[in-house]
Amino acid sequence: MLTFNDLLDDMASSMEQPRAELVQLLIDRLRPSSSRDIEDIHYRLRRLIDTLSSSPTRAQVLHDYVFALIANFHQVSLYSDSGILGNEGFFSAMRQRLGWRVLPPVRQSNQLRDLFEVAFHKKSDPRWIANINEQDWNDLFQILGRVKGRQDLRYEARSRVLSAMMIISYRITAIGLEPELIRAYPAINEFKSPFLVQNREIIEYIDIYKRRARLLLDPDTDADADARDNAPQPDEKPAQVMLDQCRDIMNRVKRSTRKQGVSISLTNLLIRLDQSLTRIDLLLDLLNDDAERSRKSLAQMLRLVTQSQVEQSSVRALVAINTELLARQVTENASRVGEHYVSTDRKGYWQMYRSAAGAGLIIAIMAAFKVLAGRLVLAPFSRAFLYSMNYGLGFMFIHIIHCTVATKQPAMTAASLAATVQQSSGSRQAQLAELAELTVDIMRTQFIAILGNISIAMPSAVLIAWLWQRYLDQPILTQYKALEMLHEINPFTSLALFYAAIAGVWLFVAGLIAGYYDNLAVYHQIGPRLRQHPTLQRWLGKARLDKTSVYIENNLGALAGNFWFGIFLGSTGTVGYILGLPLDIRHIAFSSANFAQAVFSLNTLPDISLVLMSFLGVLMIGMTNLMVSFGLALFVALRARRVQYAQWRPLMHLLMTHFITRPSDFFWPAKPAEVVPEPVDTQASQANDRKRDNS
Repeated sequence: MLTFNDLLDDMASSMEQPRAELVQLLIDRLRPSSSRDIEDIHYRLRRLIDTLSSSPTRAQVLHDYVFALIANFHQVSLYSDSGILGNEGFFSAMRQRLGWRVLPPVRQSNQLRDLFEVAFHKKSDPRWIANINEQDWNDLFQILGRVKGRQDLRYEARSRVLSAMMIISYRITAIGLEPELIRAYPAINEFKSPFLVQNREIIEYIDIYKRRARLLLDPDTDADADARDNAPQPDEKPAQVMLDQCRDIMNRVKRSTRKQGVSISLTNLLIRLDQSLTRIDLLLDLLNDDAERSRKSLAQMLRLVTQSQVEQSSVRALVAINTELLARQVTENASRVGEHYVSTDRKGYWQMYRSAAGAGLIIAIMAAFKVLAGRLVLAPFSRAFLYSMNYGLGFMFIHIIHCTVATKQPAMTAASLAATVQQSSGSRQAQLAELAELTVDIMRTQFIAILGNISIAMPSAVLIAWLWQRYLDQPILTQYKALEMLHEINPFTSLALFYAAIAGVWLFVAGLIAGYYDNLAVYHQIGPRLRQHPTLQRWLGKARLDKTSVYIENNLGALAGNFWFGIFLGSTGTVGYILGLPLDIRHIAFSSANFAQAVFSLNTLPDISLVLMSFLGVLMIGMTNLMVSFGLALFVALRARRVQYAQWRPLMHLLMTHFITRPSDFFWPAKPAEVVPEPVDTQASQANDRKRDNS
């Protein structure tokens, strides 16, 4: 492999016609064997720094060669476009990137961004560049900055940066005039918009910068030394003030989405605005006379450009960046709902039990209806439709009568837990204590909700089976069907736990759907639009329409989530049958009702081991439902808030300690501490009263 000295000698000999291959070889020489090997990264870069510092001539060769090479390329798009979302919509960008996976775009040999793509062609390049420490960057750029090489090439590169700044400034102005942004923040039109003013300040800054650069660098200028010394200094502060005001409006819009909702198009606008403001700040720092500030911005620019080269065709990166704000809004709605699923006192504890018990009765009726529907000879689609309506309408009815299905809790409480992780302040121990207390409350509430569901669902299912047999003179389940049901929930001889995991995924998806429709109701102003509907006003009257619209506005997400959850549960088995795949669902509440019905319907003495294994299966199905849905919901909620929580191990230790010392807290709310009044000294109190009277 060529050494740094060999590469620099080759650069010196080909200075008249610089070749990109030598820069690529230089990057290959710097690239470590592992992107996470910090020592190797530091060692390789120090070798280059030592080579340049030992010979100023070699430093000048590298400086002039790089600037001469990039002068042969179009640079503006690299500075203005790399790492910034385009104007196309989310779905257009998705189709484009999927097309690039099949047939990559044509590489243009005259674009600097394509040179970067060739030089940094490995997916690990952004990681090792990000792992270069600040001191190494500083030393490298300090050596190259002291070089008195070809200043005309440096001026040419800076003029391209100025052109990119102007393009980005115009784009910021265009975003500030978008109706979607004005709708989210109408105050933009009430005052002089900073989105317009910043463009004027940027243009003025660019003009002054170019005039001063021509006076200082152009050897053909007729200006004397006094004119050069008295040339106006470019001042970026007025432009920076306007850009800060634009960022303030952007942050206000992001905060307002919690009340007003958000759409994918508004999310795309806010992301492009944020990226454009960050990029123009970076370019302003790059042109600053402060050498240290300029070096830091150059290092940051290299990190961003290399990262964007890897992500420019990544579908995953596009989805992640576009759905972040929407996912945040969805989980915010779920978090607010999740607060109602956590009880902290005995009153809330028993209220949750009563709510879950009511749901248990409805679930027993739904389970019986599903058993009866299974007797019908139907086409697969008709069967899936009948099962889906049974589940969907039943879950919606449970919500309308203010009852609770236990497995609906995790998707909501996980978002509430993530919000607590993000908002926690104070010492690490205090944060862990707060989080552990909330986790215990969640587990206790989840326990009583499950108990409420199955403690009523099982006897209600037996009662329905007895009434059916008593008045119709036939069992609700045949002997064969009863045994089949028991075997289907046996965790050791069936796929019950796998099917329970599928149900957990649908629980998680239903939680996302509920949050999405809550956001939809707020963003599209469903309530006010219903209240203003002329036909509904005639049919329902103003008072009834107002009540209906308020209910729909506040419960649209829950109703939609329950309905779609029912469709998922009712159609999964049919989809598996059509595709020939082992797909089905197992839900703890319905499994408990089916277990009770099956045991009651057996007309012979049941196999005790089968009954015990099936009951164990019911419990394990419930655990799987909860763990899968809670884990997925917590993961998404943390990602939506950009929370990197690294204290799970001490939290688990704290919870285990709590369970060993006070296990009852996980199943029964602690008795509230009584406030004991302090003893009152009667004589001292009377003396104080006399003093107050005298005064």
